[in-house]
Amino acid sequence: MSGGTGSTSAEAPIPAFGEVLGHPRPLWMLFMTEFWERFAFYGIRWALVLYIVAQFHAGSPTGEEPASQLYGAYLALVYAAAIFGGYVADKILGYQRSILLGAVIMACGLFMIAVPDPRIFEFGLATVIVGNGLFKPNISAMVGKLYAQSDGRRDSGFTIFYMGINAGAFLAPVLTGWLAEQVFGTAAMPAYKYVFIASGLGMLVSLVWFWFGRRQLQGIGAPVVGLEGVQTVAYVAVGCLVAIPVMWVLLAQLGATTLQYVLTAMFVGLCALLLAEGVRNGPVARDKAIAMLIIFAFNVMFWMFFEQAGSSFTFLADKIVDRQFGDWTFPVAWFQSVNSIAIIGLAPVVAWVWVKLGEWNPSIPRKFGLGLVFNGLAFLLLMFALSSLVDAAGKIPFWTLFMVYVIQSVGELCLSPIGLSMVTKLAPVRLVGFGMGGWFLSTGIGNNLSGIFAGYVSGETGMTTASALGGYTFGFWALVISGVILLAVSPVLNRLMHGVK
Repeated sequence: MSGGTGSTSAEAPIPAFGEVLGHPRPLWMLFMTEFWERFAFYGIRWALVLYIVAQFHAGSPTGEEPASQLYGAYLALVYAAAIFGGYVADKILGYQRSILLGAVIMACGLFMIAVPDPRIFEFGLATVIVGNGLFKPNISAMVGKLYAQSDGRRDSGFTIFYMGINAGAFLAPVLTGWLAEQVFGTAAMPAYKYVFIASGLGMLVSLVWFWFGRRQLQGIGAPVVGLEGVQTVAYVAVGCLVAIPVMWVLLAQLGATTLQYVLTAMFVGLCALLLAEGVRNGPVARDKAIAMLIIFAFNVMFWMFFEQAGSSFTFLADKIVDRQFGDWTFPVAWFQSVNSIAIIGLAPVVAWVWVKLGEWNPSIPRKFGLGLVFNGLAFLLLMFALSSLVDAAGKIPFWTLFMVYVIQSVGELCLSPIGLSMVTKLAPVRLVGFGMGGWFLSTGIGNNLSGIFAGYVSGETGMTTASALGGYTFGFWALVISGVILLAVSPVLNRLMHGVK
């Protein structure tokens, strides 16, 4: 049983939980808590870059590059903050109270970005970043704490949890897009404020759900021994208030390139700490840590291109994709739900394929390699559409972008849910939360690079068919080459993992 350092509750035997559908009862409570948090997170995803261009750049296409870079930096810091959130839960606050405090802070930030002032908007994003850093890595780590390392249901439990993520991500763009374009605004002039308000309300639902449901955990994730007092929460809350302006500087003042240097330095430091802990625990733990860190590096490449969904793909959908079906126009926001529909529909199919393959079931590194290759195939489809399917109006067919999201989803299913489980198996036993923070930091680095890349795709004057074709051609080659390399070195990584499946 992996646990946080210093917490006797984390090191104690797993309670005899009642079961629902063959899994511990608390899994379903965590499922719904994450459902509403992801509703809040993805509710604003489709709107951010469009809102930044419309509100703070007067709708000018020249605003696309800075909007993409701000969006990429925001996502990067959301995930990078997880490294600190994991540490706080491991060492100070415990998982349960970290999740609760993070939910409160996130809700405040989501309501702040509804204010149409650039400085308040930036500070609101910084507040969301700090709150999500406390929430996201720790609720994922809690899922792992419901199962013994040898429990065969462990990967299945993470897959169910991942379905909760995608159910919330599916509903959010549909509902918030409808509120913005049908209820409070129009397709030509969406009322983005209500997107952000609805997301804030979703975060409050997540908070309330976990507050009442945490009794089911029977001490799993309880406060660290010796730090159970309310004053510990107060100290961490003050630290979060100090962290918000720091995040604002990183987000809004440094620029994406400088931020990349900061994130890279953090990643190198994290790798050193995890590797040192692995070395202290012996050669097997050391080898597992090395394998995990190598996979983290390939994870960066995957998310650099996958996360075009909230930036360059949004501008592509708005400007270059033919969304007309007679008198009805397919909303840009709804493209964000395609990935979630595909995940929900294809997850059982992919899981069935892994089972049917039996002894030929690919190892974790090979699945990651396949994830990169499938992501690359999505960009190959865009290359074909932008070079051969552009109509007289300069538009590409609707189905092409729709299928890009579906193909990327297959790649995501090969990689992302397995990644969460992998960390709980390979991270040094005393730093699982910290290791989960490392997973999200590598994702964050990829996201910051995604904003830089999306800015390149749009260029200084806004996205064109030619600029999109050039950028996405580069994306195809970068992904496929990375995937082939990872598939080639998989036997070495498998040996380093010492039987972890």
